[in-house]
Amino acid sequence: MSKKRDYHLPSLKDAGRRSREEVSVETFSLSDEAKKLGEGKTYYIRTHGCQANQRDSETMAGILEAMSYRAAQKPEEADVILINTCAIRQNAEERVYGEIGALKRLKKEKKDLIIGVGGCMSQEEESVKTLVEKYPQVDIIFGTHNITSLPALLESVVKEKKRKVEVFSRQGEIYEEVPVTRFASHKAWVNVMYGCDKFCTYCIVPYTRGKERSRRKEDILLEVQDLLKEGYQEVCLLGQNVNAYGKDLKDPDGFGGLLEEVAKTGIPRIRFMTSHPWDFDDRMIEAMKKYDNLMPYIHLPLQSGDDEILRKMNRRYTSESYRELFDKLRRELPHYAFTTDIIVGFPNESEEAFQRTLDMVDHCRYDNAFTFIFSPRIGTPAARMEDSVPMSVKEDRLQILNEKIAFYAKEANKKFEGRDVDVLVDGLSKRNSSVYSGYTPENKLVNFKGKDIHIGDIVRVHIDEAMSFSLNGTAIEKDPLF
Repeated sequence: MSKKRDYHLPSLKDAGRRSREEVSVETFSLSDEAKKLGEGKTYYIRTHGCQANQRDSETMAGILEAMSYRAAQKPEEADVILINTCAIRQNAEERVYGEIGALKRLKKEKKDLIIGVGGCMSQEEESVKTLVEKYPQVDIIFGTHNITSLPALLESVVKEKKRKVEVFSRQGEIYEEVPVTRFASHKAWVNVMYGCDKFCTYCIVPYTRGKERSRRKEDILLEVQDLLKEGYQEVCLLGQNVNAYGKDLKDPDGFGGLLEEVAKTGIPRIRFMTSHPWDFDDRMIEAMKKYDNLMPYIHLPLQSGDDEILRKMNRRYTSESYRELFDKLRRELPHYAFTTDIIVGFPNESEEAFQRTLDMVDHCRYDNAFTFIFSPRIGTPAARMEDSVPMSVKEDRLQILNEKIAFYAKEANKKFEGRDVDVLVDGLSKRNSSVYSGYTPENKLVNFKGKDIHIGDIVRVHIDEAMSFSLNGTAIEKDPLF
């Protein structure tokens, strides 16, 4: 590649700005030339990170296939390799750098191979600097705001034979009618909003994903209706802060109203994530009580059970207000399962603060939790905080927390032993090819034996045994007379 530069670099300062300007809604389109660019060529996408990244990769795949590229089964077979990155923790970034490093050999063997890096890492100033200076094998660096620029970026690299770096640190817009290639035929991610305005002090997402901006309700419903026609059994409504949906649109019904409208489409299963305790309201609870196709599962991040740590995190709630909300949800939705996120080792977390987190876990008895040691992200306020807690202490606390989580997870799963449950089948178990796996309405993983079962079936399964984080069972055979 030529050394001539064509770079548009990210700015953390610009990414943190928020204005009241109305978000533009754009319609995606491809030129006739772009539609033919990938004829006879293949692509491979590697995805790191959350559900939003997985959905973004489906968009990348859809755009590439609209450009006539075909999917390759492994990177060695591809003409274009895209790595969709995560920036939530340091170890996620290190994995990405390792993967990009390993592609250097492929680049030497295949001179026309195009390697692109997108996603949240590309929105970080330091990460882009590292990619530019240390990874010459990368031809395209693009961000979360300009996935729709992929055709132009690829066309430029193919024609001009020079690296393209195009990352915009802006508040964001919304694109509709973008091609999508769903990676599953029975479950689908549906974006309902993008971005986040909460600015938790440890989190890079508000900078990498832009401001909160909601899709129009009619566009969301049209997407869900199309998925229903195509035979999808489940949709998961996505947003970095999903229950803030509609605030920017001045929609008085908010996310609860959207939940109700999606439920009315009749699609069998509806989930949503991730919800913030600050925005969880009665309208949502009313919808969840009313519609059976809203799955009985809520992910409600706690992060810490200590008020001082919550204040330093800028979480906007106290341990008492979280507990009150949780108790209300338990009371109003007694058959629901609850999971959470918890960070241990936030800067200067005391033993007493950690104990308050354990006390909250004892109170809530979560069905499961995603637990992490605090990982400083460059540019966030928490990364600049002094920290007196040794890593060895943080690791010990994580182990103590995980043991408690596992105890309550198994206690919750024990309640399913001997019961018959409906399982949406994902396929064969990754650990045992002689059994199937899928999820209950409560989002419990079930591994079970059965015959003549297919991906996307909803199967009645008898639960024989409860493990800490899964259930084992046997499919109930249908009566041949029915």
